Amino acid sequence: MNSPLVPGVPAQGHEPAARRPTDWKAASVQRRTRRRYAAERRFRLIGLAAVWLSAGFLALLLATMLWQGASGFRQTRIALPIDLAAARLAVTPAQLRERGANLALAGAGLEGVVDRAAVRAYGQHGADLLSDGAWLVVRDAIKRDPALLRRSTTLAVPVASAIDVAAKHDGAPRAEAIVARLQARGVLSTGWATGFLTTADSTDPTRVGIWGAFKGSLLTMLVTIGIAFPIGVLAALYLEEYAPRNRWTDLIEVSINNLAAVPSIIFGLLGLAVFLGTFHLPRSAPLVGGLTLALMTMPVIVIAGRNAIKAVPPSIRDAALAVGASPVQVVFDHVLPLALPGILTGTIIGMARALGETAPLLMIGMRAFIAAPPSRLTDPATVLPVQIFLWSDDVNRGFVEKTSAAIIVLLVFLLAMNGLAIYLRNRFETRW
Repeated sequence: MNSPLVPGVPAQGHEPAARRPTDWKAASVQRRTRRRYAAERRFRLIGLAAVWLSAGFLALLLATMLWQGASGFRQTRIALPIDLAAARLAVTPAQLRERGANLALAGAGLEGVVDRAAVRAYGQHGADLLSDGAWLVVRDAIKRDPALLRRSTTLAVPVASAIDVAAKHDGAPRAEAIVARLQARGVLSTGWATGFLTTADSTDPTRVGIWGAFKGSLLTMLVTIGIAFPIGVLAALYLEEYAPRNRWTDLIEVSINNLAAVPSIIFGLLGLAVFLGTFHLPRSAPLVGGLTLALMTMPVIVIAGRNAIKAVPPSIRDAALAVGASPVQVVFDHVLPLALPGILTGTIIGMARALGETAPLLMIGMRAFIAAPPSRLTDPATVLPVQIFLWSDDVNRGFVEKTSAAIIVLLVFLLAMNGLAIYLRNRFETRW
């Protein structure tokens, strides 16, 4: 007899009922088993669908970027016959070997010589077919071979943006007609746009490059990791190994956890108020950008560092103390090396997030037009995400493919950083 208060429990003074073995062939048991198996299959299918959906979106993103951006690495050129001997440029071979060669050729009127050569070759509007940087290609060719000044030659120079777009995609009707006429003459060719990886920003899409933004990103990341990594690791060590357990420590831990989730634009406002408004550091400089991103990355490093330090077995500390090591030696000779893979992984993931940030850098003025790569931490600079943002806002169709090409470079940069994280984790990983 069961208890009236607790079902299934025998009442006081009564023996529990003898349990009968489960009949696995019973219809009710079979139905429950089939329902469990069906639920498990549905869960696996939903999970698999989620994975394929995520992979599909990623593949769509990569395919779209590659389709639109691959042409950004290529450039349409036109054959330009030019008689430099007849132009009689007032430049000597000795000047071409000096550092002022560019200034000497520009002062001798090389740009005008190139425009007149285009008019002779392609008619009254021939100069409009050329890019603004076409004469720079001729200039570099003369510097490589000064003998060109004494003879005529034919050089492949970049075409104007509208002609370039029409040659690669669907351009304006007038540009399409020009491209058809030039292709019939066999004077158009396509080559690798070397300037895209070696030059900085420009108002002409045929002359723009990402080197300035790439170098700005590199300098900004160096400042970020140089500040965030040591401070973040030391803070994690103190909180995990030395800090007393009281309400103040709990408050600091909660604050750090909350800071990791604060929107990045808040850090931009903080950098604007502190570094520009209070300390009057140079605006739009990698130094200020790195300091701002370091504030944003530091909580992530502290959290990752604490988790990695916490994962080191206590027996490591006990063994080191047992052989006479001081607490500082235990931390820096045993705990920190063993926690380093986890710390580095978290650090590089935080750096990858910082590399893709745009909002905080816009707040400190890193959206200016910068036509020269920075050479110092205090020089005006921009970064890759901001450069992509600026190009995507331009109405010129030539910037569309350049935007996608810059996104490809940024994705390659991010993949390289994640690959480095995986290498470091495997390189320093210790199993016990």
